[in-house]
Amino acid sequence: MDNQLKTTCLHGSHLELGARMSPFAGYDMPIQYSGIVNEHNAVRNACGVFDVSHMGEIFISGPDAMRFVNHVFTNDVTDLGDGKILYGMLCYPDGGVVDDLLVYKEFSKDHYLLVVNASSIEKDYAWLIDNSSSFDVVIDNQSDRWGQIAVQGPESEQAVVDLLGIEEIRDLSFYTFLDAVDDEGNRLIVSRTGYTGEDGFEIYASNAMTCVFWKELLENGVVPCGLGCRDTLRFEAGLPLYGDELSETISPVMAGLSMFCKLEKEEFIGKEALVAQKRDGVERKLVGIELEDNAIPRAGYPVELEDGKQVGTVTTGYHSISLDKSICFALVDASCSALDTELYVRIRKHVFKGRVVRKRFYQTNYKK
Repeated sequence: MDNQLKTTCLHGSHLELGARMSPFAGYDMPIQYSGIVNEHNAVRNACGVFDVSHMGEIFISGPDAMRFVNHVFTNDVTDLGDGKILYGMLCYPDGGVVDDLLVYKEFSKDHYLLVVNASSIEKDYAWLIDNSSSFDVVIDNQSDRWGQIAVQGPESEQAVVDLLGIEEIRDLSFYTFLDAVDDEGNRLIVSRTGYTGEDGFEIYASNAMTCVFWKELLENGVVPCGLGCRDTLRFEAGLPLYGDELSETISPVMAGLSMFCKLEKEEFIGKEALVAQKRDGVERKLVGIELEDNAIPRAGYPVELEDGKQVGTVTTGYHSISLDKSICFALVDASCSALDTELYVRIRKHVFKGRVVRKRFYQTNYKK
């Protein structure tokens, strides 16, 4: 293992289970255990658990916390109730994305939890600090103090209730969370969001208790899942990955995520640029493409018109495990983004015909 790579609190367990490990976001992470197809199907049909302890947890508090979060966040937390969660982005002034994240409104006045991508923790923390000088807030990066596991699938509710013994978990609706106390007397956060298209929960706990919970879930038959199937699952459900479908050069408007940018807010960083993009249009848009053939499109492959002119690039692509179709996301010229537009993906020396379809390929099954 590269000595520069970080490890999560569950790293030893991954090695004991014989997981295939690989660098991801600066961490040595499990890509698969029993195989991507088996793990993917476990989440779709029963229950799987992911180590997501590499994700970041940054807490915002203070008299100006709400105003500050609204200043840096594209969504609007003004009327966000305790125990509620919102998805959105941190943007640069030009509309490019610093990161996409979840904001949790905590059960105390003027407190928020920002859950950020592992690859962006230090960048996000620095961005928040750099933009906080006019606000009376405390920004506390607690990422190293928390472990996190994601329990996902149609049987996840029962698995988490059995694990924690908290019946109120059943009452959580989509994008809400509750606070509890673990066996060590430390704070425990249980949320119901998910990144797979299925019903699912995130358990935030101390590193020590995360190891206990992981072991108990596996002993109760929950399937350990790696980042390989996490990618195939989120992709089928039409969910973006920062660095692929969102980036410094791919704005929320380009990615089709304008609904998470509250342009009617008085102000937020990037608002003027995003308003202009909505008004004037963008040169490129993210689309879904379904191929007629079983050839597998991969990130970076060119997208072309019938005459061979390149009009875009694949950002994520797979032969869908759930749908048995070859599909991809691609960033293409806006003139080629309408549904049913005929496009071709070049895979090495050959081109394969496809058409533009909706980006949510799979019918999601979230808690209503």
